[in-house]
Parts: sequence; structure tokens; C-alpha cells
Amino acid sequence: MKMLVIEDDELIAHALVTIFTHENYAVEVATNGQAGWGLVDTFEYDLVLLDVMLPKLDGISLCRQMRAKGLQMPILLLTGRDSGHDKAIGLDAGADDYVVKPFDREELVARVRALLRRGGRSPSPY
Repeated sequence: MKMLVIEDDELIAHALVTIFTHENYAVEVATNGQAGWGLVDTFEYDLVLLDVMLPKLDGISLCRQMRAKGLQMPILLLTGRDSGHDKAIGLDAGADDYVVKPFDREELVARVRALLRRGGRSPSPY
């Protein structure tokens, strides 16, 4: 499985790469929304882990842009914003799930597997 992490915090991005590489996913990273858009507009991904607070193009706008283009891969928002209103905005923008930082590693991996299962993809990475 190929995943794109769009996260501007280097430590969090590194942690996500480590977690999902250990789970046998191929992981690419973009550090701002504009770079993330360039990658999803060019390459195919099985899933996108997307931070909400990003430089150059915020995660909510990027999520809307991806859905407006017809991209159907699962999008999991990963953010420090935890109000019900923020979650509703993210899900209404087209995200499939919403996880608040700091995240639990085991729960995050399970949520990714669940999203991939729902998308008709194999639940285990290859």
C-alpha cells in the first residue's frame, strides 16, 4: 500500500513514516499543502494522512480540492484541533476519518486498515 503523509511537523512526519514503514506501507511525505497537492495530482495513493494546519494550503482546503477533482482515496485528517465543530468541518470537506493529536499508534494503524478495507482494498499492506 502506498500512502502520502502531508504534515509540516518534522517529528510527527518522521514518527508516521516509522510507524507505517514498520507496517510495510510505502510512505511519501509532503511538508505543506501545496506540495501535497502536487503529489496527489500526479501520483496515485491508496490513502492520504492529512494535517489540517499546513502552510501554503490548509488541509481542509486541500481535502476539498482533492474531492472536487474526483480523487476517491481515503483521507484521514490528523490534527490537534479537537472540537466537534472542527471535526464536522473536516468530515464535511470530504475526509473519511478524523484523528486528534497526540494519537495512539495502535488506534491510528487500525483506523488506516479500516479505511483501506472500506475502500475495497486489501486490509493488510503489501
